[in-house]
Amino acid sequence: MREWREQSLEFDEAPYVYQYATLFDLIGQARGKKDALIVALDHITDVGNLGAIIRSAEVVGATGVIIPKKRAAQVNKTVYRTSAGAVEYIKVAQEANISQCLKRLKDEGFWVGGASAQAKTTIWNAPIEGRLVVVMGAEDTGTSRLVRETCDFEFKLPQRGFTQSLNVAQCFTAIAYEWLRRTQ
Repeated sequence: MREWREQSLEFDEAPYVYQYATLFDLIGQARGKKDALIVALDHITDVGNLGAIIRSAEVVGATGVIIPKKRAAQVNKTVYRTSAGAVEYIKVAQEANISQCLKRLKDEGFWVGGASAQAKTTIWNAPIEGRLVVVMGAEDTGTSRLVRETCDFEFKLPQRGFTQSLNVAQCFTAIAYEWLRRTQ
């Protein structure tokens, strides 16, 4: 992997080309690990949110991130900057069918938990530990029906305030740290 040096990057002169991983790369990296976190993003379209999620995932030691090939933000210069270069240290897989990826990950011993504001269970009572895939849906539409049906369980972050919910990247950061707390 390349070492991240902000001062040496000349984004305006050359295009940034990211080498995506595959689901099988993530599975290989997680194989044999008792604790492994993978983030599956269901049509997150804002590049700022994608970069922030990648940064949080890398900071807690996640195995990787899965994004759809279509109708979703892609890794670009803005994502690189927003992630503070974390895209160079964590694998981002680009796959055509998120629901099929989740099924494959279940076959590999992962539990799949969907973050949803409509969930009945809070994160405090959800099995957020071990080999886990956290599914995050788009802020405006949430998780698609097929992806939601593939989840083993759904959970939400508790809240006391009046604001409807957190930004998707902030929400994932809270979830990621709860996973880290439980797996240490």
